[in-house]
Amino acid sequence: METMLIIDDEKPILNMFSLLLNLYGYRVFTAENGEDGLDVFKKEKPDVVFLDVKMPGMDGLTVLKEIKAIAPETEVIIVTGHGDEDLAQSAFALNADDFINKPFQKESLDEALDKWQKRLKDKESS
Repeated sequence: METMLIIDDEKPILNMFSLLLNLYGYRVFTAENGEDGLDVFKKEKPDVVFLDVKMPGMDGLTVLKEIKAIAPETEVIIVTGHGDEDLAQSAFALNADDFINKPFQKESLDEALDKWQKRLKDKESS
């Protein structure tokens, strides 16, 4: 079973992501801040991380750097609020794989998951 980690300081976002991803059959882990998110990442080694950029304490860009240093093949999908496009671009420069705008829609999540599955198939076939 594929695993997902959601790191976001907003409980409603965590709950919505968890609900949808569980319904899709993924095993889901959550963390409310960057430090806890890294701990869960190291322990569970998820296939995909949904990562908020703006969080108190350790921000998402720092978490992204750490995740990619530990496991560069891990897919990281950035979750940004509207108006944070500059942060999203900074995240891509740090090897983020995709992004979703907040407040997110189910369709955005579906599209990000479809793109991830396509990237996964492309890696397997090369």
